[in-house]
Amino acid sequence: MYMVLVGGGNVGLNLAKRLVNQGHELLLMEKDSRTAARIAEQIGEENVMVGDGCEMLTQKDAGFGRADVVVAVTGEDEDNMVICQMAKMVWNVERVLARVNDPDHEEIFRKIGIDETVSATGIIYALLEQQISPDVVLPIGALARGNLEVVEVELGNRSPIAGHKVRDLTLPPSTNLIWVLRGDQGLAVNGDLDLQVGDMVVAVVPRDHADELRETFVATKA
Repeated sequence: MYMVLVGGGNVGLNLAKRLVNQGHELLLMEKDSRTAARIAEQIGEENVMVGDGCEMLTQKDAGFGRADVVVAVTGEDEDNMVICQMAKMVWNVERVLARVNDPDHEEIFRKIGIDETVSATGIIYALLEQQISPDVVLPIGALARGNLEVVEVELGNRSPIAGHKVRDLTLPPSTNLIWVLRGDQGLAVNGDLDLQVGDMVVAVVPRDHADELRETFVATKA
C-alpha cells in the first residue's frame, strides 16, 4: 500500500514515523525545505519530498496516480480541502483523509465528497462536554470509510433510554448497540438488557442518522 502524507507539522511527522516504522511505503510532502530536511533526518530522505501538495504537477511527481491513500494534515483547512478534492477527482485515489482544524468546516468537506475527516478540536470539545455532563454522544471512531460512526454515551438521569430494555428502543435504521460498560463490567447487548443510569453505551450508527441517535440517547434540554 502506497500512502502520500501532505504536511510536515507535528501531526504529519508523528504519523509518518509510525507508518514508516510499521513498514508502509510512504511519502511525506512538505513545502518548507528546512522542515523537510529535518523530517528526512528522522524518517529517511527517500520518504520525504519538498513541494506544495496543492499543485497538480507536484502531486504527479509524488505519485498521487498510484497512491492507495492520501492524507492531508496541513495547518490550513483550505489546503487540506484542495489536496483531498484533487486526489479524488483528478487522480481517483480511493481513500482520502483530511485534518480539519475548524470543526465548522467539516460540513463543507462532506459536501464536496470528503467524508473521512478528523477534527482534534471537535474531539477535545466533546470530551470536555462529557466530563461536565453525561448524556453527551461522543464520536470515537469511524468504519466503512467514514460512512459509519462509532459513538459512546454515558446515560444520565434524564436520558430517555435509561430504565428501558434494549428490545423496547426505537433506534435509527441500521444502528446497533454493540457494548455496555457498567462500572468495571462489560455487558453483552441483547434484547433483555435493562439500560441503567451510569451505563456507558457504545453504538455503531450510519453517519446520516447520527443526529437521530443523539435524540434517542440524550434528553432535550429545557
